[in-house]
Amino acid sequence: MKRILMQTTIPFDADDWHIGRFSLLRDTLEGMRGDNGERLYEVTARDRDPIGAPDSVMSMLDTSDYDQLWLFAVDVGNGLAPEDCEAIGRFRQQGKGVLVARDHMDLGSSVCTLGGIGAAHFFHTKHPDPDPSRCQCDDTITTNISWPNYHSGANGDFQEITISGSPHPVLRDPSAPGGVLRYLPSHPHEGAVGQPEGDSSARIIATGRSKASGRDFNIAVAFEPRDGNGPAVAESTFHHFADYNWDPALGAPSFVSEPPGNALEGSPEAQRSIRLYAENIARWFSGYPTGVL
Repeated sequence: MKRILMQTTIPFDADDWHIGRFSLLRDTLEGMRGDNGERLYEVTARDRDPIGAPDSVMSMLDTSDYDQLWLFAVDVGNGLAPEDCEAIGRFRQQGKGVLVARDHMDLGSSVCTLGGIGAAHFFHTKHPDPDPSRCQCDDTITTNISWPNYHSGANGDFQEITISGSPHPVLRDPSAPGGVLRYLPSHPHEGAVGQPEGDSSARIIATGRSKASGRDFNIAVAFEPRDGNGPAVAESTFHHFADYNWDPALGAPSFVSEPPGNALEGSPEAQRSIRLYAENIARWFSGYPTGVL
């Protein structure tokens, strides 16, 4: 059985995006089974240790027996110590899989210092998007949040994605038209990701379209295994995986001001697509066939 670490970049705070707010993802990953019915993954879900020192787990990740890291960058820029970043880099250099998901503006900007995959994340004041045309506000509803803040819809609703280039294995869905996934959770202000300059191992695999401006934006960047580095995925928002986006009835921190939608509740097809996406990422990181229903 392979081991997955689900990790946030903040210490536990009951009124923030602590790791308990990703319980449906954890259940999905732990529920995955192989051909013989055996469990594929054991999942450890934790928040980081107090800020100001290396995290006891992330700073030693390369010496652990974990096979995958699913990192939810929910900090305000101080969530990763240099020792954490260095160990995560060595972990991936061992051929292991890493997912890094952030959110709007500068939320999660501590990931900028991660080698390779950090360069796929663009923020407001740290490592901004090199294309000035994309450095403008998109979500005009929550006015206290500045760019990047792509408005793909309400929390609790879903968006139809567009496949970029040849369909990537994490987007495989044999039961859907064209054999690819169509839906992911929506969010009022997604962040910005893109292919790092000069990194041919990375490519944009899916895009969305803002319901506020009509602009297209990148949803996910995939890094192929190369030169000993393991596979990786950079996500525009951790809300693709949060309980509140899969089921708003599970609640959100008190600072979330936008009213949720309920479209996902009425769409079994979208629900299946969202969970299959998570399963596909885990399988791709492990070298297993994707699109298994």
